[in-house]
Amino acid sequence: MRTTVGIIGAGPAGLLLGRLLQNAGIRSVVLESRDRPYVERRQRAGILEQGTADALRAAGVGARLDREGLEHTGIELRFDRRRHRVDLPALTGSRTVTVYAQTEVCKDLIAARLADGAPLLFEAQALAVEDAGTDRPRVRYRHRGREAVLDCDYVVGCDGFRGVSRAAIPAALTRTYERTYPYGSLGILADVAPSHDELVYARGDRGFALLSMRSPSVTRAYLQVPAGTEAGAWSHEEIWDELDRRLEVEDPAWRLARGPVTAASVTPMRSHVHEPMRHGRLFLAGDAAHIVPPTGAKGLNLAVGDVVTFARALTAHLDTGDPALLDAYSATCLRRVWQAERFSYAMTTLLHRAPGATGFDDRIQLAGLDRLTTSRAAETELAEAYTGFPF
Repeated sequence: MRTTVGIIGAGPAGLLLGRLLQNAGIRSVVLESRDRPYVERRQRAGILEQGTADALRAAGVGARLDREGLEHTGIELRFDRRRHRVDLPALTGSRTVTVYAQTEVCKDLIAARLADGAPLLFEAQALAVEDAGTDRPRVRYRHRGREAVLDCDYVVGCDGFRGVSRAAIPAALTRTYERTYPYGSLGILADVAPSHDELVYARGDRGFALLSMRSPSVTRAYLQVPAGTEAGAWSHEEIWDELDRRLEVEDPAWRLARGPVTAASVTPMRSHVHEPMRHGRLFLAGDAAHIVPPTGAKGLNLAVGDVVTFARALTAHLDTGDPALLDAYSATCLRRVWQAERFSYAMTTLLHRAPGATGFDDRIQLAGLDRLTTSRAAETELAEAYTGFPF
């Protein structure tokens, strides 16, 4: 089989790239190792930056997002039993974020691709990217028990941190930058209406907590836990009790609503960047090139920025013959990636209490939060970063 662009991975990045290319009249094939039900139910990110929501609308897959997505105009910071609301549009010139789960983004993009009749192969495991440094790269994959080859003009690896794409770039040409945090993130889904109508980021003496949502009837929440913690180490009652303690404020009217926990998992927290994001005609996007801790809600949004950048660059090249934007792909994406890494690192270290933290460390965190809530300049920087860096 032959195509212009071979896309490895049918997460939101790979699927959106396929849609953008389809709209531009560029052929592509999407290979996904998992089956469709798995892709449509795996729980990942749920906060869309302004630019991500706009990109989905521009691609023609924003109808359900506009009907069902929950647009948020602010977030709340809690610390030292205080609460402070950050008004996003007032600080950014009307930019907002939208709660719309990655699972729903994938459902919309899968339905659109199948309706277009564009190739999307589930249970097609990519085995290797070969000849990436030439003008005829190819993807060797296994589908329905048989090996096959997808010949391409370009390959885009949207196959995550453990995928095969990154391994196709010679180690001698790469640089990696990484930080591993000494704590993890215990996340839950619960069948109970959210206790607050916006996201709450809380820094407490016992650690960080985040109160979020997936819909008007489903709560999403996170707790900082020691690195290596298993999800089963916490009973559901213990999780709710700990959320109650960390989200506590001096407001007798506020109560944490509890309900049945339907899913719980622990995510290790790390920052990782692989440079460059291109080798020959192989391009990396999303988690294949960079990982951020979840505190800043940047992972999905960075991936969208990558594929929007690639689609624009390839379209310009095919239309004009000028490869300048393609040649600049890695540098263009990495500028945005490092800004998101910086923001995510700052949010993580500001709100999480490190093992062995001293009284000095605690006071530095509280001073940082006090600065955010008393300086319009500092608050604007937070709001601009939270709603998204330009693609």
